[in-house]
Amino acid sequence: QVHLVESGGGLVQAGASLRLSCADSGRSFTSYAMGWFRQAAGKERDFLAAIDWSGGSTNYADSVKGRFTISRDNAENTVTLQINSLKPEDTAVYYCAATLDYTPSVMWNVDEYDYWGQGTQVTVSS
Repeated sequence: QVHLVESGGGLVQAGASLRLSCADSGRSFTSYAMGWFRQAAGKERDFLAAIDWSGGSTNYADSVKGRFTISRDNAENTVTLQINSLKPEDTAVYYCAATLDYTPSVMWNVDEYDYWGQGTQVTVSS
């Protein structure tokens, strides 16, 4: 069983950085590939980044490459998303998700994920 809880969101000014965390209280975290998504008000949930079970393979949406970094700590059952140079358009609810299958070509697809956290709000002021 996987139970994901995101944290680290908040209200920040443009140009700042944030480090979002997603913790799993279950016992099988290392079996899962993890992804980060975000959903702005009135919009669809968009893929940001994914990482395989070992942390050795990652992939990113083109729109966030160079600004976002995904990583994981299997000893702590956490996956993080470092966001630099925040922009007002980064305002959204950020979600982490887990899947047993890591296939880079489909990690963008919300339907590939089996478990989701409740989300953490990030608001960027100009």
